[in-house]
Amino acid sequence: MESERQELRAELNGALKRCPWFTIGVMAPTAAEAVGALRRCEQAFGWPALAADNPDAAASEGPVFLKGNQRTGTYLIRQEEGLGVGVLISGQNAEQPELADTWGPLPRDLL
Repeated sequence: MESERQELRAELNGALKRCPWFTIGVMAPTAAEAVGALRRCEQAFGWPALAADNPDAAASEGPVFLKGNQRTGTYLIRQEEGLGVGVLISGQNAEQPELADTWGPLPRDLL
């Protein structure tokens, strides 16, 4: 299982290097878990840390969806039922749109 995770991380890292910026979606049972998954992705890929656009939402109870955008430098959290759990990452490339893609859902603990 760990070898599959390493292979997936390497493949994703290579794909993201072709994209100047990203968006990320995290579906999690709590806001704290969503922010934790975001921070692990930022650290693993060397992304600058995003700031909370709605800081009070971090105290939300129950399932959430976090949407982060590197271009704006922020993330939003909203309560959301029925999404499941996981991470979606979209690499953006306006100059070469064929390199842009979305990957996921990936496990929150992939990184």
